[in-house]
Amino acid sequence: MVDAIDWADWERRLAELWATFDPTDSEAFIARIDALAAELPAGHAIGVFERASAQDSTGHEMKAEPLYRQALENGLQGIRRRRATIQLASTLRNLGRAKEGIALLTAERDKPSDELDDAVIAFLALCLVDTGQAQQAAALALASLSRHLPRYNRSLKRYAEMLLPES
Repeated sequence: MVDAIDWADWERRLAELWATFDPTDSEAFIARIDALAAELPAGHAIGVFERASAQDSTGHEMKAEPLYRQALENGLQGIRRRRATIQLASTLRNLGRAKEGIALLTAERDKPSDELDDAVIAFLALCLVDTGQAQQAAALALASLSRHLPRYNRSLKRYAEMLLPES
C-alpha cells in the first residue's frame, strides 16, 4: 500500500541509484530501477516513470515510450509529469517522430511555468530542426537564452523575434 511507503527513504535510494548510473552496465541499472519501482503498487505512475527513464537513459527508446505514456495516463503529477513530457518528446524525436514531439512540447509551453521552461524550449527546438524548421528553432532558443544574459537581452530577443515568420 502506498501509505506504508517511506517516501523520503524511497526518494533517497532512487537519487543514490541515479547518482551511480553507468551506461556501460545498463542491464544491471535497469534491473535495480525495476526492483525499486516494484516496491510501489503495480502501475504506480512514479514507478512507471522511473522505469521509462532508465530504459531511455540506456538507449532503449522503444521500451521507454509506452512506459512514459503509461506514467502520464496513470496520473503522474508535478515536476515528474513535466519531465515525462519532455523525455517522451525527446524519445519520439529519437524514434523519428519529431512532429509528435513538437505537439507535446508546444502544448507543454502553455502549462504553468517552472524551472523546466527552458528545457521545454530546448527540446522543442531540437524537434523543429528535425522537421526542417531550423529558423524557428533558432528563434525559440535565442529568445529563451536572452532571458539569462547579463547584457543584450532586449537586442537578442528582438533579433529572435525577427527570425519568426510573420503571422
